[in-house]
Amino acid sequence: MAKILVVDDETDLELLVKQKFRRKIRENVYEFIFAHNGEEALEKVKEHADLDIILSDINMPVMDGLTLLSHLPEANPMVKAVVVSAYGDMENIRTAMNRGAFDFICKPVDFDDLDVTMEKTIMHVKQLQETIKAIKENNILKMYVDETVLNFMTHKEFENSLLQNEMLDATVMFIDVCGFTSITEQTPANEVVNLLNGLFDRIVKEIIAQGGHVDKFMGDAVMAVFRGNYHLDRAIDAALMVRHHIGQLPPFTSGDKTYQPQISIGINSGEMISGNIGSASLKRLDYTVIGDVVNLSQRLQSAAKAGQIIVSENVHEKIKESFSCEKLGEVSLKNKANPITIYNVIE
Repeated sequence: MAKILVVDDETDLELLVKQKFRRKIRENVYEFIFAHNGEEALEKVKEHADLDIILSDINMPVMDGLTLLSHLPEANPMVKAVVVSAYGDMENIRTAMNRGAFDFICKPVDFDDLDVTMEKTIMHVKQLQETIKAIKENNILKMYVDETVLNFMTHKEFENSLLQNEMLDATVMFIDVCGFTSITEQTPANEVVNLLNGLFDRIVKEIIAQGGHVDKFMGDAVMAVFRGNYHLDRAIDAALMVRHHIGQLPPFTSGDKTYQPQISIGINSGEMISGNIGSASLKRLDYTVIGDVVNLSQRLQSAAKAGQIIVSENVHEKIKESFSCEKLGEVSLKNKANPITIYNVIE
């Protein structure tokens, strides 16, 4: 459903809108809110954070429509405004557009044209909202976004939404490319980057195939998170496929040096905190997971040798009926008071 604010001092317009769009109102396609001047409209914008578009007249008492347009980026930068006015001269149209109006319709209103314009504007706003959602969910900005999105990222509402955290049950996997540091010291930079990116491509494809998402790249390591149904099993399946495909790769040769790609993996599962970690003032926040479960996953990876998929005894109890594992014994891990019993997943 789209929420639309109509701003006009002519009270008969409210009646006309309700009549012309009664079917879409009844079917919950549109929800209309009404204000009679720009000042009242700004109050409505504050009250309804989920507004999609505004239909605004120009000539109104207290605060006119052009002044309202200049205040909208601060009030809610995601809202798009369509000016609906009898003042359809080029000067007013240009002023409205320069102040951020998305479109301009002249009175008397052609309601069929207005409906088409509203649908076009709503679709644009929904696309922007989806872009923001993608940024929050995927943590990494992989696309160029327009000024509206960038302005929204400086908005207080965006900061507050980013700082909302939750507890969730999930599986974390750390995958390290073994022995890669040594090759960086002996191989040209372009060859190193191309090799690492090629390995990451293969790793990421298996993570995505099992419904996981890449949380971040950490040097020559990948951190992935699996959520939802059977998240632990899907993470193990992804790890096994990563190990298989990387193990099938031919050696890499640079000069007189040969490098055989191998990986080591640590996996842990349980309850963790999901949220944005970083500095809101710098606008640098990582949408990630934190907690003891995550820390232990990374420690398990550090204990893994080339070709191993290491899990804790707790995880082994959950997967032992579905996967074959070998007990490796106890290891002492950083920041753990007692030794941890670890297992290597065979198949």
